[in-house]
Formats: sequence, structure tokens, C-alpha cells
Amino acid sequence: MRVTLIIPTLNEAASVGHVLRAFQSAAEEANRTIFLGRPVDWEVLVVDGASTDGTAEIARNAGARVIVERRKGYGRAYQTGFAAAEGEVIATADGDATYPVEMIPGLVKKLLDESLDFITGNRMAYLNRSAMTTEHRIGNRVLNLFLGVAFHRYLKTVPGRELADSQSGFWIFRREILNRVHLGEDGMAFSEELKIEVILRGLRIVEVPIPYGERWGPPKLSSWRDGYGNLVFLARKRLDVAQEAARGRPAPFAHRPAEAPPPPP
Repeated sequence: MRVTLIIPTLNEAASVGHVLRAFQSAAEEANRTIFLGRPVDWEVLVVDGASTDGTAEIARNAGARVIVERRKGYGRAYQTGFAAAEGEVIATADGDATYPVEMIPGLVKKLLDESLDFITGNRMAYLNRSAMTTEHRIGNRVLNLFLGVAFHRYLKTVPGRELADSQSGFWIFRREILNRVHLGEDGMAFSEELKIEVILRGLRIVEVPIPYGERWGPPKLSSWRDGYGNLVFLARKRLDVAQEAARGRPAPFAHRPAEAPPPPP
């Protein structure tokens, strides 16, 4: 089995080498322990946004496959990565050392052992206040609250009936689900779009608590601009869902029966 870790980067020279080494060490250890007898072929794919500080070269020297994506956008980087990934399972993390890449092998095993489709990390569970600005924390709470209210009827199929961290970019999922979700966002709203689509299409999703570290280097997000954009997306998406449900397509928004075959790509 092959697993692809996708990391979008933009001028992450200070941290990307550390991130890749941490993941590679964890992957090698996993093949000696939890995947002993069925070692995983771990692929690392860095989607670089035309960095000017040598990020791509550092990633290549650390063993990653690098794709340069000059079109801007967080979602654009991931859609490019998804198209190029060779793994049956896809994992994601950022290049700034905030996400616990060492947890990925264990979560891949959880995905497979528990027959899940999608795992997403909850940064709020163990959040160190130094890892996220006050504005960013407030923005996350507002977006989580709005998503919970707007999509409450669909969240009934999610353990706990909520997403505690709708903005998390730490995911592990089966590549085959990309044939079932409808993705089009190029910006930061891609993260919530992907999770909402997973829920709407009746896929098996679990949210797990993760540590979230302090970013290496200056932040690239604008809490208010990006937060407002994500809020507008959620409102627009909810209207789209209502219109689709009224027309009776695309179906179903409820859980897919376990015995039903997946639709063709």
C-alpha cells in the first residue's frame, strides 16, 4: 500500500526540512512496528507556490517529490496535489511545523482498522495559546459556531454531532473519496469545503484531538480577511445545499447504505 503526504509550501525554508525529517522518522518507525509485515510505501509530495527562499530545493534534497504550482491559493495547491498523488491513502500537513506529522502513520492505521473514510485533526483540544493569535482563535470559534448552526441537520452523522475545528488542515483519508465529493474552492475555504462535502455525501468521518505547535516564521494568514471569506463561503454553501435538496439532487445527503456500491468516478 502507498500513502501520500501532501504539504503545500510558500517560503518555508526554515521549517520544511524539519517537517520532512520528523515525518520520515515516524514513517520508518511505523514500518518496523505497527506496519511490520505489511510495510507502507510512503510518498511525500510538496506543492510549492513558487517560493523564493529555496524551499523547493530543500524539500527535494530531503527526498520529497516537488511540484511548483504558480497559481495562488491554499485550495489550489491541494487540488494540484490530489491530482498528482499516487497513494491509496492521502495525508496532509503544513510546511511550517505546526501540525504533528509524527502522528500520521498511527492515524493511517486507525483509518484502515476502523474502516473510516476521513480523519480530521482538532487543533483546539490541546491548543497552546502561543500557537494561535487571539484574532485567529476568535475567528475559528465564529466559523465553528456558524457551521454547527447552518449544517446541524447533516452533522447528526458525525461522532459528537459537531466539528470542533472546521478550519483544520490536518487530514488523513482514502483517495477514492475524491470521486464522491465536489470541490471547487481555490482559497482558504477549501478546508471547510472538503469537510462539509465529506459529511454531505455520507462518508465516515472522525475528528481526533491533535497538538498544534507554534509556527516557524511569520504568519501568512489574515485573520479578518480570510475569516470573512470563509464565513461568506459557508453561507453560500448552505444556500447551495438547500437548493440541491429542494431539487432532489445530487443524492444522497444522508448516510449511504453500507452495502451500496460507490458511484463511478
